[in-house]
Amino acid sequence: MEKIQATTYKATDSFEITKASTYEDFGKSDKELKKELRKTRKELGDFQDMLYAHNKYSVLICLQGMDTAGKDSLIREVFKDFNVSGVEVHSFKVPTELELDHNYLWRHYLVLPGKGKFGVFNRTHYENVLVTRVHPEYILGERIPGIHSVGDIDQKFWDRRFEQINNFERHLFQNGTIIFKFFLNLSKEEQRQRLLRRLALKRKHWKFSPSDLKERRLWDKYQYCYEEAIQNTTKDHAPWFVIPADNKKAARLILAEILFQSLKKYKDIKEPGLDDKIMANLEAYENKLQIEKDR
Repeated sequence: MEKIQATTYKATDSFEITKASTYEDFGKSDKELKKELRKTRKELGDFQDMLYAHNKYSVLICLQGMDTAGKDSLIREVFKDFNVSGVEVHSFKVPTELELDHNYLWRHYLVLPGKGKFGVFNRTHYENVLVTRVHPEYILGERIPGIHSVGDIDQKFWDRRFEQINNFERHLFQNGTIIFKFFLNLSKEEQRQRLLRRLALKRKHWKFSPSDLKERRLWDKYQYCYEEAIQNTTKDHAPWFVIPADNKKAARLILAEILFQSLKKYKDIKEPGLDDKIMANLEAYENKLQIEKDR
């Protein structure tokens, strides 16, 4: 299989969503794609062990996409070979009253991954320039000084919020957090098919809500907001990658390959060695253990 190049999917500040692909299969069957993923996620799992032992970096993975884009199943399949203590997944829902008593980034700070760990945000701080932009009335719940009505929320407001998010991510990066941001680029037709499957399969009924159809009617507005958010916040230290999401198995493989290719460039991440005193006495420690066996 042709090697997947991370740069192929990396967004620039001139990103145009209409020119981005929503489907890929690399000419491979589902079985072949799953086999490739098994190999890559094993390598990622080994890297996670090393990251944990090194204990100086953390990794933050941000997942965004329209409803049914496949975020949940992607998390399940890509991180299957991780030590469960080394990866933390957080999904951000409608802000609680406690969260609304703080600035919009507060709840994200609280659950950032510690050193040596991977953190996955399933929906992220970008909801604050996506959902709230499509539904600006939600901003009023944040009780921001000077914002008294939807009419007070202008382009300058969103530009400031992009700048705040960039500053937030820059601060994280400068303090040892490696950041990846993935937009799962789903086509409108594929979303329609996936919603129909939710209705057809009883075991998937719990995933369906009439609000899914309401939000679907706002598809074009969401696409515009995603495009502008990506254009304004893709940076070398916190890049956006746009992943074709109509084929879930290929999407999982692409994301896993981008992670592994990018992370293995950090040559300073390695298991720490034993100090000289312990190294000098390894034979003695081994002898003590052998003696115990002989008793």
